[in-house]
Order: sequence, then C-alpha cells, then structure tokens
Amino acid sequence: MKNIPWVVKPIVPEEIYTDREEFLEYFYKAALEAAHRRTMSTVLLGQRRMGKTEIFKRVVNRLFFEQDHKSPHAVVPVYFSFPDTQMDSQSFAKKYIENFMRYYVGFYTKKPELITGEIETQELLFFIEKYRKDYPFTDILDLLLMKHRSIIKGNSVIPHQTALETPRRISDIDDTSIVMFLDEFQNTRLPQYNFDIVGFMQEAVESPTCPHFVTGSAMSILAREIIGRGSLFGRFHGHDIKSLSGYWGTELARKSACYYKIEVPETMAPVLSEKCGGNPFYINAVVHQAAELGQPVSNEKALNKILAVDITSGFIWGELNDQVTKWISRINEYNITKWILYLSALDENTEEENRGRLNIERIQQELLKREGKNVPLDTIRDVLIKLSRGDLLEYLELGGWFRRVKDPILLEFLKVWGRIEVEGHNHNLVQYDLESRYGKALKRFHEYKGYLAEVHMSQILISSQNKTLKGHYFNSEKDIEMPWRFIFVKNRMRLESGKGREIDVIAASGSEIWVCQSKWVTGKKIGIAPLKDLISQAEIVKKDLDPEKIQMWIFAHDGLTKQAQAFAEKNGIFWSKRQEFDELLEHLSLRKLPDL
Repeated sequence: MKNIPWVVKPIVPEEIYTDREEFLEYFYKAALEAAHRRTMSTVLLGQRRMGKTEIFKRVVNRLFFEQDHKSPHAVVPVYFSFPDTQMDSQSFAKKYIENFMRYYVGFYTKKPELITGEIETQELLFFIEKYRKDYPFTDILDLLLMKHRSIIKGNSVIPHQTALETPRRISDIDDTSIVMFLDEFQNTRLPQYNFDIVGFMQEAVESPTCPHFVTGSAMSILAREIIGRGSLFGRFHGHDIKSLSGYWGTELARKSACYYKIEVPETMAPVLSEKCGGNPFYINAVVHQAAELGQPVSNEKALNKILAVDITSGFIWGELNDQVTKWISRINEYNITKWILYLSALDENTEEENRGRLNIERIQQELLKREGKNVPLDTIRDVLIKLSRGDLLEYLELGGWFRRVKDPILLEFLKVWGRIEVEGHNHNLVQYDLESRYGKALKRFHEYKGYLAEVHMSQILISSQNKTLKGHYFNSEKDIEMPWRFIFVKNRMRLESGKGREIDVIAASGSEIWVCQSKWVTGKKIGIAPLKDLISQAEIVKKDLDPEKIQMWIFAHDGLTKQAQAFAEKNGIFWSKRQEFDELLEHLSLRKLPDL
C-alpha cells in the first residue's frame, strides 16, 4: 500500500484485496468515456460491506495519477462522501464546493497535497493562488472562486443548490470532463439534511460532461427512494455488486490467512467463504478473529467456534452492533423498535403459501406476551418499513409484505443482539450458548476436497461466459460455445429429496443449463455409477426447468474407466480429469487446484 499513490486512501490492504476487477475496470473506463460524452450517471447498488466505497476510492486514485492532466481528454475525478452528521445548507454547501475545488485544482496542477492535506478554507485559497500559474483555465478558476465567495458570504439564495450544480457549470462552460464519485448517498434522505439535495441533483446528474457515480451503505433507500422514484428516476444506469463467488471468496480467505498469519488449509478456505455468504467483510473478520484467538481454522468445528466468538464479541459484533444501534437511534419513535427488530429475526414462517413472510400478527402477540403492550398492527408495519430502509429486513413494497434479511450472519447476529440488548441476558452466557450450539452443529461439508473442486467448477462457468473453449478440456471432439450469460450459477442445489439428488453445480442461461458433478477421488478412476446419477439429476432439471438444452459435465480427478468413457460419449457427458481441469483454469487466468 505504501508504494501506491493516493488522494483518497483505500482501507483494504493491497495484500488481501480480491476480485473486484470487473467493477474497477467498468468505472475506470466509464469515467474516461466521459471525455467523449458517452457516459451516463451510474449507481452502484449492493449490500453493506461489499466493497463499494473501496472501488470508488481506487478508481479515483487511478484516474488522478494515471492520466496526463494536460490532455484535452483528461477527466477530473472528484470523490465526496456525504456525512451522517447534522448540517445546515450553508455548511454543507461550503464543504461540498471546497472538496470540489481541492480535486479540480489539485488535478490540473498535479498537486495531490491540496486533497490529502484536508486544509482549511484560507489555506486552500492561498494555495490556489500560489499554483495559479500552473492552472490552464484562469477564467474558469475565477468563476469557481466567485461561486465559493457567494456561499461563504451568504450571498447565495440557495447555497446547497449552488454547490451541487457548480461541477456541471464548470465542465459545461469550458467543455472539460469531470466525474463525481459520491459515496454514502443515502444520507441525503436522512433527517440530518433538512434541505433538499436530491431535487437539485436532477440537472447536475444529467450532464454529459459531468456524470455522477453514486453508491452508499443503505441499498433500500438508494434503490427505492432516491433512484427509484422522484426527480432522479430514470437518470441513472444501475450496476449491482454482490457477494464474492465461491472461488473468489476462497481466494480472499487464503490471502487473509497469509496476511494475518493464521492457518487456513486449502480445503477449509471455500468452506469459510460459504459460511460467510461470500461477504468480504465477514471473511476477513473471521480470519482476523482466528488470528486473535490463535486458533487455526483446521476443520468445520473450529470454524464454527470462531464464528460464534466473532458474532457475539468480535469484529462482526462490533460492526453490526454499530450499524443496528445507529439506525435504531434514528427511528425509535415508539420505544418498541428494538423488540420488533428482534422478533422479526426470530419469526420463521413455515406456512407453505406464506413461506418467508414475516407474520406481523405473531409479532404483535409476542410483544403483548413479552412486554405487556398491545401495539397496533399499523404501528408495527410502520416500524418494519423504517427498519427495511436500513437493510435490517426486506420490504416487498408492491406486495406490502416483509421478510427476514438474506444475510445469514446478520440474521444470527440479530438473534444474539436481541437476547443481550432487548431481553437483557448476560453477554457471556449468550456467547457460551452460541458456541455450544455451533459446536454441536451437524457437519455440512462431508468432503472438503470435492467442494473445493465444485467452487473451481463454478468459477470456470462464470469466467467462460461468451467464450469458445477447446473441446480438449472436456474430452470432446468439438469446441464448446459457452452461453453468453448465466442467469445463475449455484453450488449444492437440491431440486428433489432423496439420495444423489443434490446437484454439485448448476448453471442456467436463458436456454441452456449445465449440470455438473465433482469427484475428487484419487488412486482409481471413476466408473459408470456417478454418470448415471448425473443423468438422473439432469432429468429432474429438464422436468422442473424445461430448458432447450442440458449439458452434463463431471470432474473426475484421476479420469474415467474405459467403460465410463464410452458411456459418457454415448450420453453426451463432458468430463475432465485433473490435468485438463488445471489447463482450463490456467486458460481462464484462474488458479489451478492445489496439491493436497
């Protein structure tokens, strides 16, 4: 990290930063295309702690240092994070326009210290005048300083409007290119801003010379309230960021283990990633916690113990407790918000027709039983809606119903948090109970090596989309035209109950489905029986999903017997032994399977 120049410092160490290349390249290239007026304002949407802020920071740094600032096609990058503190219109306007001045003048004069120094107003103005000779657009600089004076002296009728529209005005007048990277954009919808920011952003974000890239840590507010309706509706291109794939989650677990100097065996890295739902923050937190405890992640039982500690008192507890506490403090109008959040985490609706929906009546009954308060259903609904704005549960607005958050770690945390903060149980006893329960949990992964290969198979499918692969990799005489895009790629999917009905890897495009199986068996070749199981699974998929084409593929570490090879050829089953599998991984610039 020390050798990489920055104007806005990244948080994640370079040694463990993993797999966000797709987004880094997208926003970098999109920013450069603004010089040719081909870029639309874009929102990056995703759950908390998916690396959105880190992406923006890294792209801004790259744009600042890798461009020729004298080029007519240079694009000025500006990073701003909306504070969550109380602000009036003039204070915000001053902060926003001075931040812009630092980046704009700092870029054209190649003086990153204007940004990194976080200098005060008078110092900023002094340095701007000092570097004026290095600045190519003197008239524009005078206009910028005039806008700033107008805000400082209180001459601007609506100061925040002046500040928000200045970047576009500057870029339009001189026909230069500016890209605004705005983080924590959801804060513009919170009470601390008692003036309208979003309304005045409409004209600013429509600029072809000054597109705005926005993101934030409350996906529901961004998607539903800011971008999904009102003055900004239809003015942003959407880009979703999700959990790391099994492969990249595995890579992060490995890198993190090396960074924190704790043992995480090759076979346990994908298990750790899966247990954390592919969330990069959780993965790093668990590895860091293992290092703090001096406890190698040697098996699933050890991993469960470390998870229990982290959820109840470690890095995950600290982060999620802060998130929950801050959000509740904003909406605790009825003094029952904590109870409703806790009870929503406990509610498990198993009714077939309403599976997954929160039962509001049951929450009402539990409140009466536990607190002696008969709370109206409308009040409970109102609290649930406000909790959903903080991504603590999901609100299906069109259907008018709620469901628990799809984050298994957050859900487990809410149950623990509720016992401690709401019911008042002893923290140490709650931690003991969770560790005990996790310690007794049934083993979910019975074949670590097989699952490791499954994770690599999944990534092969993801990385090979819209590519043509040599038939050699699959023991096929013909080359393989891979689907343009897979709608989903999943591990361990069960379409029917019964033995042999769990599909190791399934990937579906619009018309084609891949059904895959992993057999990491060494010392002997695979016979016909697993191939028959694979065919049975494919038949279930065909019956349930009715695709135009099904492709079967099996990884057999030491290969197939001659009879199995003939059976595979007859039934159109692709197969790859270790050598071909590793060659395919290398071809796709992925890491080969480890030697175990």
